[in-house]
Amino acid sequence: MYIRDILEKHDVTLSFEVFPPKTRDSFDSVAKVSREIAELRPPFMSVTYGADGGASEYTVNLASEIQNQYGTVVLPHLTCVNADRKMVEYMLRLYRKEGIKNIMALRGDIPETGRLCNDFPYAADLIRTIKEMDSDICIGGACYPEGHVESRNPSEDIMHLKEKVEAGCDFLTTQMFFDNHTMYNFMYRIREAGIEIPVLAGIMPITNEKQVARSVKLSGATIPQRFRMMVDRFGSDPAKMKQAGIIYAAEQIIDLISNGINHIHVYSMNKPEIVEGLMKSMSDIL
Repeated sequence: MYIRDILEKHDVTLSFEVFPPKTRDSFDSVAKVSREIAELRPPFMSVTYGADGGASEYTVNLASEIQNQYGTVVLPHLTCVNADRKMVEYMLRLYRKEGIKNIMALRGDIPETGRLCNDFPYAADLIRTIKEMDSDICIGGACYPEGHVESRNPSEDIMHLKEKVEAGCDFLTTQMFFDNHTMYNFMYRIREAGIEIPVLAGIMPITNEKQVARSVKLSGATIPQRFRMMVDRFGSDPAKMKQAGIIYAAEQIIDLISNGINHIHVYSMNKPEIVEGLMKSMSDIL
């Protein structure tokens, strides 16, 4: 099933991201985690790509297992890093073989060992090429409520976002954020700019103190005072911090849905207990 159809069919969705193993030896343990999340029956799950494109085999294998063995629609990532037209064509051929009809097309963070090919300097170039190679595939793209860290200003950021949509992007998923007002302001700006495709709010439950600095570094997200106070109060107690982080994320999600942001994508960090906690918190809403 296409994710664009899932978003149209359901008033509210709560989907989850998992990441593949870095080595073959750890594949079984990651597959077990993914199965536990799939058994909670989310409408779909996304599977990330290796930072340098090197773990693409595990992304394909894990995505195939989730969809074809556990019966959950998947959204595997594909990035511009270390990719050329030949590589993209090869990856699409693998996904077609596995019956996978959705791709999350990203530029990706450029690691020290990675590079951008001239074929795909930006995500819009990758999206356009995927559509040319397979017009039936459903493509997701990324967006940044607080602006991409490399954009000079919000107007430039929205201009690049429109380029993704015009290239063939079917829906967008945001980078993580911790203040919902940031999301509401972002939605107002992009709708004013004429971007009308569905937008999924990306939520990451922070369940240990060390995640805070790492998450801010990766996303550039602003940390509101309420969130800081939670971490200060519970950060030294792992069990309490985990519960507080799930509650904070659940309250974020409920507030988003109350304000018309009905599609939520949770960065699960491969933790089924977090997924289960969130779904139990909102069992009567979903």
